[in-house]
Amino acid sequence: MWKKKPKIEMILGPGTQLEGIIHSEGILRIDGFLNGGVAIAQEVLIGKTGKVKGDIKAKTVAVSGNVTGNITALNSIKMLPNAEVYGDIETKYLSILPGAIFQGNCTMKKEKTKVIDIEKRKEE
Repeated sequence: MWKKKPKIEMILGPGTQLEGIIHSEGILRIDGFLNGGVAIAQEVLIGKTGKVKGDIKAKTVAVSGNVTGNITALNSIKMLPNAEVYGDIETKYLSILPGAIFQGNCTMKKEKTKVIDIEKRKEE
C-alpha cells in the first residue's frame, strides 16, 4: 500500500493517560486516553481502546475508538466499526462504516478550482 513504511512518531498505549495538546509532524497512534487534543499531525490513528477529549487537526484521521471534540482533516476521516465521534467534522473525504456512531455536523470541503477569466485572457 505504501511505498515507504510510515513512521509512527508516538504511541499512547492502553491504560495510559495524557493531558495536553500534541503537536507532531508524523503519525500518532492513540490507544489510551488523551485529554486535550491534537493541534497538528500527519495522521492520527485512534484504536478501539483509544479515547480523545478535545479537538483533532491532522491530514488524515482514522477512528476506531471514542472522540469527544471536533475533527478537522485536510484529506480524509475514516470512522471504523465501533467508532464514536461526538462533535463536528470537516474534511474532503469521509467514510463512516456500519456500526460507527457520529453525532454532530459535517462540512465537506472540496479542492478549490482555479477559475480562468476568459475576457481577461482575451485581452492578454
